[in-house]
Amino acid sequence: MTMADTLLDIGEVARRSGLAPSALRFYERKGLIEAEGRNGLRRAYRPETLDRLAMITCARDAGFTLAEIAQVLRARPSDTRLRERMAAKEREVDARVAQLTRLRDSLRHAAVCEHDPLVECPDFKRALGRVPRG
Repeated sequence: MTMADTLLDIGEVARRSGLAPSALRFYERKGLIEAEGRNGLRRAYRPETLDRLAMITCARDAGFTLAEIAQVLRARPSDTRLRERMAAKEREVDARVAQLTRLRDSLRHAAVCEHDPLVECPDFKRALGRVPRG
């Protein structure tokens, strides 16, 4: 089995990751992923690239910028400044999770509430009051 047999072309990586080929090329230009070579005219990637893309997607969904993601991908245990920023980001994500949990609970109540009109339901009003505006 040759190295080329283990590589995935850009179309396969796009299909498996759920990302457009243009996004893969963009991430490559930004240094977040690296093509291992070419399969004809198409970029080819190691299978581990899928794990890296999953991490990038998760980090983007959590609100990390591409610059922050690049720093995380290069991080070493001795990078205390980056670790502090990661801890701050963790607190931001935790606050967002709490906000989304309150929103989910409000919507769950609204979906089954029998109060007429719904917007006058004391429980619904109370739940909405817990959801920060912004």
